[in-house]
Amino acid sequence: MIERAYGLSEQSGLAVWTEDEAGPYRTQPYQGKDWHPQGEPLKQPHEYFPNGTAKIMTLFHPSDGNVRIKGTLSTANPVLHAWLEENLSEIVDALPPATTLNSEDNRAIWESWRQDLTVKFTLPETLPPLRLLLVCDNLAGHKTPAFVLWLCEHGILPLYTPLGGSWLNMAESIQKILKHRALDGQHPTKPQQIIDNFEAVARVWNRAPTPFVWGGKRARRRQQARLRKRYQLPASGACTYQPVRSRPSLLQKCLCA
Repeated sequence: MIERAYGLSEQSGLAVWTEDEAGPYRTQPYQGKDWHPQGEPLKQPHEYFPNGTAKIMTLFHPSDGNVRIKGTLSTANPVLHAWLEENLSEIVDALPPATTLNSEDNRAIWESWRQDLTVKFTLPETLPPLRLLLVCDNLAGHKTPAFVLWLCEHGILPLYTPLGGSWLNMAESIQKILKHRALDGQHPTKPQQIIDNFEAVARVWNRAPTPFVWGGKRARRRQQARLRKRYQLPASGACTYQPVRSRPSLLQKCLCA
């Protein structure tokens, strides 16, 4: 079902976004390539003092590569749900007008995205047009009745990855890319530094985002005969038609701006 959603053309009127939380990221030295003034190599300390952690909330749009992130010290439900509701409202409001259908046909569209599920939550009696499919992890916080009801009232249907199926969530890949760009070779001493680095590299990414296409196991088997080259991304079944270029110097430029 999630693979079907990734293969959906948004010309059909349905947008597909993915959601995830990353972290906690600790205040410690991180291995990896670093940027530094020529002739002044960065030296990492052999010991450090923990000073809290930071987490990242993510909304990702695979079809054009745009990402929305927010750094936070906690992803408790009140924090996460408030951020998701604010951003998802903006996303839905920016979509093209929905096609008006009678109640039976409209409900049939909603149910078509739930037909293979063994466990289903109860849909509200009155449903708006389905506008957006939200791929997210199968966590208790994503299934609270108030939050699920809010999603449905705004034309959003959550598609939960199965247990052990986080590789189905393309948000995992964009988070891994941003993590390397934000923290590799760095030694943040405060959680806010971690947050600032993540938000800075996300802004740089969105200047020229790379679209993701689905390249999971089934998709690869179906497309073995194709000559089009794809680049597999870490952490999920996402891939791109062009390599994601490494831009370690952009973080320095963004932070110094």
